[in-house]
Amino acid sequence: MKIKVKPSLVAAPMAFFYKALTKTLRFDVEGLENLIEIMDRKEPVMLALWHNELFALTSYGMTKGFPYVTMASDSRDGQIITETLERLGFKVARGSSTRGGVKAMLGMTRLMKREGCIGIITVDGPKGPRHKVKQGILAIAQKTDSLIIPIRGYVENPMVFKKSWDHFEVAKPFSRCKVFMDKPFKVTDQKLSPEILESEAAKIEAAMDNLGSGF
Repeated sequence: MKIKVKPSLVAAPMAFFYKALTKTLRFDVEGLENLIEIMDRKEPVMLALWHNELFALTSYGMTKGFPYVTMASDSRDGQIITETLERLGFKVARGSSTRGGVKAMLGMTRLMKREGCIGIITVDGPKGPRHKVKQGILAIAQKTDSLIIPIRGYVENPMVFKKSWDHFEVAKPFSRCKVFMDKPFKVTDQKLSPEILESEAAKIEAAMDNLGSGF
C-alpha cells in the first residue's frame, strides 16, 4: 500500500536545507549588469538555463531576491517542487511540456505581464534531450515581448547524478559557483514556424554552449 505524504511535509525541510546550504556557497558572477540594465528599463526578461545546473542557479537566484516566476508540473512531485520554491521566494505557474504545458505558459505569461516577474525556464527540461532548447521559451518570449538572457552555473566539484537524463548537479557545502549571464537575445517577430523555431533555438544553444567555463 502506498503511503501518501502531504507535500508540505516534504517541502518544508527541503526549503530549509536549500536555504542553509545556499548560505555556505560562494558565487563568482559575470554579466549581472545585463539583467540589471533590462530591469532598470522595466522591460520584460527571461532567463534560459540548463536543467542540470538548476540547483546552483536557484541558490544564486535566492541571494538576489528578484521577483521570479518559473514552472512546475501538475503532478504530485510538481506540488512538492511548487511548495518548496514558494518557500524560497519564487512564484510558480503549474504545468510542463508533458502535462498542462499550455496552462503553465499562460500562467507564466500572466505573471510576467501583471507583476513584472522575471521568467525562468529550464530550456531542455523536464525530460530532455540534454542541452537541446525546446520551443516553450521562444513562444513565451514572443508573447510577452521579452528579452532572453542565457545563464550558466558551474559548480566546483559537484555531486553529479549520472543516471539522470541530464546528469543533474548538486553543490556541496562551501563550494564555489561561477555564474555567467550573456547579452540579451531578442526572439524574432516572425511567425514561429518549425523552421524559425529550430533556427531561434539553435542561436540560444550556441550562446549557452559558449558562455563561460567551469572549474
